[in-house]
Amino acid sequence: MEYLGIDLSCAMGSLRNGEFPEKDCLLPLISKLLGYILVAASITVKLPQIMKIVHHKSVRGLSVVAFELEVVGYTISLAYCLHKGLPFSAFGEMAFLLIQALILVACIYYYSQPVPMTTWARALLYCAVAPTVLAGQINPTLFDALYASQHAIFLFARLPQIWKNFKNKSTGELSFLTFFMNFAGSIVRVFTSIQENAPVSILTGFALGVFTNGTILSQILLYHKAAAVKEKKTN
Repeated sequence: MEYLGIDLSCAMGSLRNGEFPEKDCLLPLISKLLGYILVAASITVKLPQIMKIVHHKSVRGLSVVAFELEVVGYTISLAYCLHKGLPFSAFGEMAFLLIQALILVACIYYYSQPVPMTTWARALLYCAVAPTVLAGQINPTLFDALYASQHAIFLFARLPQIWKNFKNKSTGELSFLTFFMNFAGSIVRVFTSIQENAPVSILTGFALGVFTNGTILSQILLYHKAAAVKEKKTN
């Protein structure tokens, strides 16, 4: 019995016999279910951040380069997973995250007028290269090298924002809900990657996501609390 790539025969057989499914039977099932839940949830992950920017008409405290690098990272990650033929439940959220990340960068550009020429140059370069990467029309060795660099890209996508938060002692317009979902999603992906026997390179990327998203989430909580205390003292 298989549904959406999820083999239910093992679990259903145990339940029919009045037994609780064994660990080797249950963990892959949980992994698949979590994978599809994550894919479904990813449709709205960045919406809180987008809505916050649009509502306040401000990108205060946001690092433009950080969000641009995030788009590059999602592009490489999606292309690599497609190239490796992994099941959709193992990477499907990357497609939705990429679309939302592109919309988010567009919002940042719109509320950061005037946009410097160097920023437009980076955007045009991405538009020229991304279709080729997503189509997998590059040398396999170069593809592996690109994916290896993707970990560094995601790391450096977060570091400018982490540093900016630290320097300003504020997280500006960053959305708590978006980064909480990013953090939770990275934890789930570490688990599903282990269960799906994904390459170590993919597992490493999600582990870095846990660390960097967790750091920014901690900053949001810390600086929000400090701001609330300061406001209370002022009043």
